[in-house]
Amino acid sequence: MNRISDITKREILDFFRDGIDIDEVFETKKVTYPYFGRMNELDFLKRLYDLKSMPSLDFRFSNAEGEIWQHTVNNDDYPHCWIFEDERFQLTNGNDEIYLRFICEVFNPAVRFEKGYWKEFLTEINKLLQNDGYELYPAKKISNRDIYSWKVYQPENEIFIPFSQRNEKAIKQKKIGFTINRKARNQIYQILESYNYSYRKTTETGWQYDVLVSEEVFNDIRKFYSPKCFNNQKQYVETDSLKEFIYYTSPYCVLDAIEFLEKYCKNNYVAKINAILKLNDISLKLNNGKIESISDSHLKKNTLISIGETGLKELLQEANTYYEKGNLKIAVEKLWDAFERLKTYYAPTLDKKKSVNRIIDDMSRNKEPFKKMFEKEFYELTTIGNNFRIRHHETTKIDIEDDEHYDYFYKRCLSLITVASQYLYNGRII
Repeated sequence: MNRISDITKREILDFFRDGIDIDEVFETKKVTYPYFGRMNELDFLKRLYDLKSMPSLDFRFSNAEGEIWQHTVNNDDYPHCWIFEDERFQLTNGNDEIYLRFICEVFNPAVRFEKGYWKEFLTEINKLLQNDGYELYPAKKISNRDIYSWKVYQPENEIFIPFSQRNEKAIKQKKIGFTINRKARNQIYQILESYNYSYRKTTETGWQYDVLVSEEVFNDIRKFYSPKCFNNQKQYVETDSLKEFIYYTSPYCVLDAIEFLEKYCKNNYVAKINAILKLNDISLKLNNGKIESISDSHLKKNTLISIGETGLKELLQEANTYYEKGNLKIAVEKLWDAFERLKTYYAPTLDKKKSVNRIIDDMSRNKEPFKKMFEKEFYELTTIGNNFRIRHHETTKIDIEDDEHYDYFYKRCLSLITVASQYLYNGRII
């Protein structure tokens, strides 16, 4: 896809070439950051491109690697940020996947200069990319440092729905059920209280005032329900005490507080919460602002990381969003669209059948028993899509009337896509 506009690319180029403005206490200052971080340009580019297979623009050298060494290391006479306008590297004329992979590499821990202004550049670049429908996000960690990938940007048009409310139906049907004992509640409270700092807010009229994080959390909760807890008389009454709320309310409401507090806290908050959940054998984790089940995580981060095709990523994200909202019909429809798109991953270089065969060969590592197994699974999922009314505009198929059947179809198809995604080619840009 080519969503990223020339305007966005030009502004990002201007960031790296001219710097960005950041606000300090009494002034605004211009700061710069090199796209190749602590590396030299040649070594950085070799992480992404096979330079020895690329043509040279200098007749004295047989390939791009020799040329770039001559003009960035030996002589250093190429203009600043020349790479962004060199057509060989497809940053002006290539597809979005190539451009996004390049930008993600800029912020890779192996590349970035930790003491430089990379975080400020990441924030500003993300603002621009979000206008065109993408965002960079911390997908995993290495040596406790974030590795960034990209995904389709889904703006927060709708209000954030806390755990107890977005899972209300499942809780009532007892599909979700767990307890948080007194020891775990105390540990959770100690973490939340350690982040319960006071910070200054400014009204539209310029009036400044101090507010506690816990006050903001309770205000967020009140958008959905009155925060209550059990008092000494076993009565369920309203409270504005963080301690009482964590100790004496529903375990689902405790998770609401954890989620809402996360947006005010950085500095290892997520890691600390997840450590406590794990310590107390609670099969949940805080991930991207939401508490989710460890044993039933529907769309894992590494699924998206491995996919280099925008349309497939977008369909998987849409399917996951509908699943989390409980709309299983649409979730399954989107997932089957993703399954069909997966089959054509290597198109137009390969036709659909050859594309599927390559995916199966890679998944099975050419081991015959696994190859037969994956061939059978591709065939059977295709048959399900052909026989059952997964796309609701198809009126001649077998109706699916039970949500449990939708859930089965969803999880079975997602399982295959998740495994296949780990073997898709998403390596160097050739």
